[in-house]
Amino acid sequence: MSTQAEGPRRVRVTSPRTSAARRPTAPAGTREIDEQTRLGEVYMHSLVQSQLRLALAVVACAAVVLGSLPLLFTLVPATRTLSLFGLPLPWLLLGIAVYPVVYVAARIYVRKAERIEAEFTEFVGRK
Repeated sequence: MSTQAEGPRRVRVTSPRTSAARRPTAPAGTREIDEQTRLGEVYMHSLVQSQLRLALAVVACAAVVLGSLPLLFTLVPATRTLSLFGLPLPWLLLGIAVYPVVYVAARIYVRKAERIEAEFTEFVGRK
């Protein structure tokens, strides 16, 4: 015969996810940046410097391309009087051809800046 004095039977309750992987801790590089340590400052400085170099290179290339147009008009006098589609060539080049050059320079900058940021994120995530 069973006795009621023993009380209810104890049952052990566990989470079904006890064997699941623990949440990964933040990589050291990210932690350095978040905590604004000297190493984090070096990481951020290198990112800013890379983006600055890229910006200066893109602006310099665009300036060379666009700055060569007045030089072309000076060195080749026939270009000053040449007309295409009833419009003077200098007007066409300075008024219309400038925009595709600026657009291409902007596309190049955005793609390379995104690549720099992706590489930086990958690098910092590994540290």
